[in-house]
Amino acid sequence: MKILIIGSGGREHALAWKISQSSRLEKLYCAPGNAGTMSIAENVPLGASDIQGLSDFASNEKIDLTVVGPELPLILGIVDEFEKKGLKIFGPDKNAAELEGSKVFAKQFMERHKIPTAKFKVAESLEQAMEILKSEEFYFPLVVKADGPAAGKGAIVCRNLKRAEEAVNLIMVEKKFSDSGKRVVIEEFLTGKEASFIVISDGVKVLPFVTTMDHKPVFDEDRGPNTGGMGAISPSPFIDKELFHEIVKTIVFPTITRMLEEGRKIKGVLYVGLMLTEQGPKVLEYNCRFGDPETQPQMLRMESDLVDVLLASVEENILEKEIQWSHQPAACVVIASGGYPIKYEKGKKIEGMEEAAKFPGVFVFHAGTEFKDGEYYTSGGRVLGVCASEKTLEETMDKIYKAISRIYFEAMHWRRDIGAGGEEE
Repeated sequence: MKILIIGSGGREHALAWKISQSSRLEKLYCAPGNAGTMSIAENVPLGASDIQGLSDFASNEKIDLTVVGPELPLILGIVDEFEKKGLKIFGPDKNAAELEGSKVFAKQFMERHKIPTAKFKVAESLEQAMEILKSEEFYFPLVVKADGPAAGKGAIVCRNLKRAEEAVNLIMVEKKFSDSGKRVVIEEFLTGKEASFIVISDGVKVLPFVTTMDHKPVFDEDRGPNTGGMGAISPSPFIDKELFHEIVKTIVFPTITRMLEEGRKIKGVLYVGLMLTEQGPKVLEYNCRFGDPETQPQMLRMESDLVDVLLASVEENILEKEIQWSHQPAACVVIASGGYPIKYEKGKKIEGMEEAAKFPGVFVFHAGTEFKDGEYYTSGGRVLGVCASEKTLEETMDKIYKAISRIYFEAMHWRRDIGAGGEEE
């Protein structure tokens, strides 16, 4: 099979690494890919949102399966365009991808169908948002969210009224997240343990992946602004078998079923960002694509052929497949550019990756990297994901942090507490 992966981050490098092991694979392409994918695939100079260019490429090269990594092409309707041409593509169509594309739609969907989530209000204007903030409907802290996609940075936790007003202005007036800020969701701040619950769906049935726990805040001890994710471990130490089945029963199945009833068939990934509260699991957000950095440890633990699973989703026979998983935990620690997630410089020379990769069982997945004149350079906020899978979480983290000590670029930073406090299953 000829397979095309769309995207350029650590998630896409991990998917390419796993797909490259498939017995079905004849030729692998990544568009646009990064400096890591170029060693296992042919990078194609097409942006992830160049839907016409990508569909033309897939037609001309007779691509057998396209796998979409990031959310934006899904929200823009890349699946609809490919399916018009009779091309197989893994992911939901534009109609279903609104579950990720609009926080307002997602919250109102959950409210309609009594899917547990935080109490919320929608503001259509700056004036309405300010009224809600001053109405005493919510206690501080609360969360202000941009309606549309914001690369994981559109949710701002506000400890007081002044900060909440600043957040609303940032989103709606300064247009920090462009058109994503036309509306905002103001919601209660949930406390508990975060978890990422990811399943593959064929629109009707689901095949759950192993659980993960993401670490979104930029600094240790969950301090600082949210990012796209600074690290992840798998499994989540806070989801046992009983809670696993409760999440499937009360959140995953109702989401898939009610979306189908509304004419929105989720074929592809359903990613549920959860807060495990004292009242039970509640939905923080939905995504319609693989997580980043959750995918990296999941791919390390997957023992089955990923291509078989992706095809089963596209061909709507997901329950004919069963995924075999390693019982060993796995983890990923993200190395980011100085200043990320706010303002950061690019073009910093990266050294020591070869030394880091010499540690047995360590995998260095590229995210924001480029290769020029025989050297690697930074090209994004999240630069590398250093990953491993050992018998225990403690051994896994020890190996990852030893590998990170071999890597250097100017102003690099990473969290030193990924997986801290995680208990073994």
